[in-house]
Amino acid sequence: MPLSHITVIDLTRQRSGPTCIRQLGDMGAQIIKVESPEDEDGTANRHTSDFQNLHPNKRSMLLNLKSERGKEVLFRLVERADVVVENFRPDVKHRLGVDYETLSRVNPRIVYGSISGFGQEGPYRTRPGLDQIAQGLSGMMSVTGLPGQGPVRAGIPIADLAAGVMLAYGIVVALLERERSGRGQWVHTSLLQAMVRMMDLQTVRWLQDGLVPKQEGNYHPVHVPVGALRAKDGSLNVQASSNTLFGRLCAALGVPVLADDPRFKEFKDRQAHREELIPLIEARLATRTVAEWVELLNEAGVPAGPILNVKESFENEQVQTLPMVHRVEHPKLGEVTVLGFGVNLSRTPPRIKTAAPERGAHTREVLAELGYSTAEIDALEREGVVGDVQQMARR
Repeated sequence: MPLSHITVIDLTRQRSGPTCIRQLGDMGAQIIKVESPEDEDGTANRHTSDFQNLHPNKRSMLLNLKSERGKEVLFRLVERADVVVENFRPDVKHRLGVDYETLSRVNPRIVYGSISGFGQEGPYRTRPGLDQIAQGLSGMMSVTGLPGQGPVRAGIPIADLAAGVMLAYGIVVALLERERSGRGQWVHTSLLQAMVRMMDLQTVRWLQDGLVPKQEGNYHPVHVPVGALRAKDGSLNVQASSNTLFGRLCAALGVPVLADDPRFKEFKDRQAHREELIPLIEARLATRTVAEWVELLNEAGVPAGPILNVKESFENEQVQTLPMVHRVEHPKLGEVTVLGFGVNLSRTPPRIKTAAPERGAHTREVLAELGYSTAEIDALEREGVVGDVQQMARR
């Protein structure tokens, strides 16, 4: 697989960090998830659907990073690794002594990936940062929802997901650069930075045009007509903002005269008169069902589609052609269903090889690979430096 030669030390918790790790693991990277023996990360209930989806393709070991001997074990891991990923608050990793400066002295080739709430510098650097806080700070909640209803969060943890995917991309870029320079580097982002980047066209409307975007509900903030429009039995998405697409839409609706109406003839006209245009379109859409209009509009070359719930989405005939459902065997849960990768490679496709590991299930295995003898491993367990599930239950 593309990354099967890459070893990653996973120090992450919550969602953003594991999202990054999963991008690497699904492409074959060898992942070692380092967890606290005391389960300080709150991952004891790892049989939930969410945990299983976040943590496939990795091995788990329990290691006390607060002890000096625990850090010695980590340093031995780092010596042989290619990547370390963490999402501690900036001050925590320095307090633990597992920051980039320290680990790069152990292995100058290490690529060290970090996700924080707000960034490694600045007045908010030590604040606890979670997804919805970043959504609010980025401006995203101010442009989401119906006009006048107040701020609305996205229906998914978009800051966590965006930061995780962006960090994975940065790590792969750093690995490619290392092939030339022979040196690792620190790659970092934050929930806030990722969300500001994800704001995209809304952000540049302010930066370039001096406009403060507002809530537009299901309408596009710039393009008209684009939005969720009402038909006879529900709503469908229609996107027909260019002059060509708008002409096709009017013809398919049986009102070609609208395309020549001075209020709607050009892009800027439709922007200025959206409140007049949408009711005229919806009056025509009300004569047929969503399914009928989706078929008719697509035949006419107008982008249109139904609005589905999650169950309906996975039952959709097109979604079913996508490799987005994978099943993997779990030692306790049996067959587990997880989401696919989201990108296709023709020769070296992503793969879900193993289910999310049990806590510490591979501690002794990983230590043996590092060269520790059985007696040394037993001593580390007795001292509480490392552990596996059975050993921790006996303590």
